[in-house]
Amino acid sequence: MPMTPVPDVALTPVAYFPEKYFLENLAVRADGSVLITAVLQKQLWIVPSTPPGSTVEPVLVHAFDHLITGVVEVEPDVFIVSVTDGYATHESHLVRIDLSGWAPGEPVAPEIVFTFDDRVRALNGSCLLGPGVLAVADCFDPGRIWRVDLGEGARSASARVWLEHDTMADDPDSEIAPPPQPGVNGVRYSARTGYLYYTSTAQKVFMRVPVDPGTLDPAGGAEFVAAIDNADDFCVDEDAGFAYVTRHRANTLDRVPLKPRHGSEVRHLAGDPFDEVLVGPSSAVWGRSSGDYGRVMYVTTDGGTTAPPDGVFRKAALLRVVLSPRAES
Repeated sequence: MPMTPVPDVALTPVAYFPEKYFLENLAVRADGSVLITAVLQKQLWIVPSTPPGSTVEPVLVHAFDHLITGVVEVEPDVFIVSVTDGYATHESHLVRIDLSGWAPGEPVAPEIVFTFDDRVRALNGSCLLGPGVLAVADCFDPGRIWRVDLGEGARSASARVWLEHDTMADDPDSEIAPPPQPGVNGVRYSARTGYLYYTSTAQKVFMRVPVDPGTLDPAGGAEFVAAIDNADDFCVDEDAGFAYVTRHRANTLDRVPLKPRHGSEVRHLAGDPFDEVLVGPSSAVWGRSSGDYGRVMYVTTDGGTTAPPDGVFRKAALLRVVLSPRAES
C-alpha cells in the first residue's frame, strides 16, 4: 500500500515572546485565543485570536510559584494546569483556572485542586481521557502516567498511577547537555483508535497504550509504534492516521504513523532544511475553527532556549501551521 503523500506546510508566526522564553504547552479556546504555558518563567499567557497572517501581542494571565507545564480544558473555559518543582523539591499541584466571562488583562483566581504525594518527580504533558478524567505524565525516574479523576466543577480531584513502563523513564546517564531530558513527555488520547499515545524524549520512542472505553484504564501494556529522537509533544489526526510530533532540539515537525510496523514512514514535514521560524518546537494542537482539524494546527517554540542552533537565540513564538495536499508535479 503506498505511503500517504507528505503535505505542503506553511508556517506563520501569530505571536512572539522574548528570547529565552520556554513555551511548553498550549490549549486553543473556543473563541480562537490560545493559552500557553511558559515553563521556566512560571507563567500562563494568552494569545488573543487574530486573523491569519497577522501577529498580536500576548497577554500575561498569571505568574505561579513553580514551573508550569500542562494545560487542559476540562469544561467549557475551565482549565487545569500542572505546576511542578521538577528540578528540586518535586512539589506538584493541579490548579483550576476559570476563564468564563474573563477578559485579557483582568486578574484570575487560581485554585489548587490537587497536591500530589512524594512519588511524583516532575509533571509534564496532560490530556483528557474522558469527561472529568485526566492523564498526566510524570517524566523523571521512574516515569509514569497518572490518572486524575476530577470532582464536580473540577474543584477537587483524586489521583492514582495509571501505568508505569520502562519507556517512560528518563536517562540519568545521558550525555545530552542540560536541562535533563524527560522520559514520558507528551500524552494524547484518541477515542476513535482506542489508544493513548505518548512520546518518551529520553528513550527516543513513540508509544501507544490500549484504553478500555468503559473504565478508561489501560486495556493492555505499552506498545512500540516508532523510533523518534528529540520528541516533545504532538497532536493526533485520527482521520489520516498520523501524529504530528514536535522534535524540540532537532527543530523539526515530523509526521508519525499511529500504527506499529510503519516506522519507516516517519517523515519531516518542516524544519529540514533548517527553518529560522521553527526553532525549538515544543507542542502542537489543532485549531478549533470549522475545517481546522487535520489541516490547521498551532505550534509553540522556545526560540532555541534549550539548544540554540549555532549558539543563536531567537524569539520564542506561537506559530500557525497549515497543512495542504501537495500539488502533483
